[in-house]
Amino acid sequence: MIIKICGITNMEGAKAASKAGADFIGFVFADSKRKIAPYKAKEIASTIPNNVKKVGVFVNESLTNILQIAKEVDLDIIQLHGDEPAAFCKQIPLPTIKAFGIQCQEDIVGLSSYDCDYYLVDSPTGRYRGGNGTTFDWSLMKDHGIAREQVMLAGGLHAENIETAISIVQPAAIDVSSGVETNGKKDPDKIKAFIHKAKQAYKLLERRKNLEDLYTS
Repeated sequence: MIIKICGITNMEGAKAASKAGADFIGFVFADSKRKIAPYKAKEIASTIPNNVKKVGVFVNESLTNILQIAKEVDLDIIQLHGDEPAAFCKQIPLPTIKAFGIQCQEDIVGLSSYDCDYYLVDSPTGRYRGGNGTTFDWSLMKDHGIAREQVMLAGGLHAENIETAISIVQPAAIDVSSGVETNGKKDPDKIKAFIHKAKQAYKLLERRKNLEDLYTS
C-alpha cells in the first residue's frame, strides 16, 4: 500500500505528511494553486526522511526541464499529468506515474500501452490537471486490464470516502491533495485521519481477499 500526499508547499505540510506515515510526497511544478518553485521544493525536500519518496508533478513539460528540476530537487519519481504520449514516458530515466482522467469506459482502453510504474486514475480535468477535489465513477475500474499493483487512485478522496474507494477500486496506491486541506492549506489532523482510515481499509481488503482465496482454493 502506497499513500501519496500531493501538493506540498511548505515545511509544515511535509512534516505532517511524513509523521503521519505518507510514503510519497508530491510537489507540483505545473499551473496550479499548489504550484511550487524548484528552489523552495529543494529546501523542503532536504528535510524529508529518506524512506519518503519525493514526486515531481509535471504537465506537458519538456524533458529538459523535467530532468533539470528532478536533479535540483533530488526527485525520486516523476508524475506526468498532461497529454504526454507513451513514447515520452519511455524517455524518463526515473520511475514514472502517468495520470489519466477517467470519464467513461473508453478512457481506460489503452492505458497498458504506457510503460510506467503506476497508472494514476483521476477525475476528468477541471480548471487544473488534478487536485480539483472531484471523484469519478469508481465502478469503471472493475475491469481495466492492468495489474492491480500498478493502479494509483486519485480524485476527490478524503477520510469519509476512502474506505469505499479502496473497497471498489482495490488500488495499490492512493493520491490525495485537497481532501486533506482546510482553507487551501494542508491540515495535519486531516492528513492523519486520512492515512489512518486508508490503512484500516487496506487491512479489511486484505482480510477479504484472504477469505476469498481460502474458500475458492
